[in-house]
Amino acid sequence: MSGGHSIHELRPDAYNAVWDNSIEPALEVADGDVVELHARDASDGQLTRHSTPADVAGMDFDRVNPVSGPVFVKGARPGDTLAVELLEFRPPDWAWTAIIPGFGLLAADFPDAWLAISEIDAQRNEIRFADRARLPLRPFSGNLGVAPAEAGAHSVIPPRRWGGNLDIKHLGAGATLYLPIGVEGALFSLGDTHAAQGDGEVCGTAVEAAMDVVVRLSVRRDMPILAPQYALPKASAPPLSAFHVCTGVGPDLLEAARDAIRATVEHLGRSHGLEPQLAYALASVAVDLRIHEVVDEPNWVVGAFLPEGLL
Repeated sequence: MSGGHSIHELRPDAYNAVWDNSIEPALEVADGDVVELHARDASDGQLTRHSTPADVAGMDFDRVNPVSGPVFVKGARPGDTLAVELLEFRPPDWAWTAIIPGFGLLAADFPDAWLAISEIDAQRNEIRFADRARLPLRPFSGNLGVAPAEAGAHSVIPPRRWGGNLDIKHLGAGATLYLPIGVEGALFSLGDTHAAQGDGEVCGTAVEAAMDVVVRLSVRRDMPILAPQYALPKASAPPLSAFHVCTGVGPDLLEAARDAIRATVEHLGRSHGLEPQLAYALASVAVDLRIHEVVDEPNWVVGAFLPEGLL
C-alpha cells in the first residue's frame, strides 16, 4: 500500500501499437493508485545489443513505439484531468540510438541507416554513449497519454492534445504530467522510454531502452486543460554547465533548427574528430534546442546547446 492506495502491476504483454479508445483496458485501478508498467523499447525488441545498421533498415515500422496499457482509472470522466506522478524509472544496462532513413530533423543529410549501442551504469548514474562520450543517466518516458476522444486507430508517432509521443526529457522521476481526459476511465498508456535525450531528439531517436516505470494516477476536476501541462520539482533542474552554442537564423523556425544542428555536427567533427553520423546522434541525445527569439521579423533565432566535457 502507498498513502492508503493500492499498488498494481501491469502485465508485460499488455501493449499496443496505436492509440484507440475501443481497446479494452488491461488493468483497472482506483483514483490515486500506483501502477508499475513494463515499457518495451521503441523498436519493440527488434533491435538488440548485437544488432547492426542492417537491422535498423529492416525494421517493421508498424511495430515501433509500442505503449504499455491501457489503464482504466475509476471515476475519470471526459473533461477531467489525469495527474500522472512519475515516481520511478528502472533502466537496463544497455540501450541503442539509431539514424533511421527518412526520419529525423536532417533526414536529407543522413540517408543511410546507422546504429550505436551504449552501456548504462545505473550505480554511477552514467551512460557510455557509443563508446565515445559520457552522458548523465536521466531516464524518462517519451510517450505518455490517454486515449483520444476521437474514434478509431491513431498513430503513436505524432503527439496530440491527449499526450502521446511528447518526447519531453523533463518528464523524469519527480515530475507530474497533466493530461486532458477524453473518454471514460482515461485509458492511460506509456512507452518509448529513454535513458537520456537532448531537447529536440534531432536524429529521431534518443538513448532508447526498455524500462520499468512506476506512476501514480489521480483524477483532478479542479484544473480543466486543453493540452498537456507538467510540473517539475526544483531539484530537477540540471547543474549549470559550460556550453558551446551554435545558432540558426532565418525566417523559418524549422530551417533555423536544421541550420543550428548542421553547425553543431560540423563543430563536433572539426573540434573533436567525430564522424558526421556519430556527431548527429550525439546532438540527438545531448544537445538542447532553444528558441532565442521570435519577435524580430523577418528572422528568428534557434540555439543548439552542446554541454562541454562530454567527450
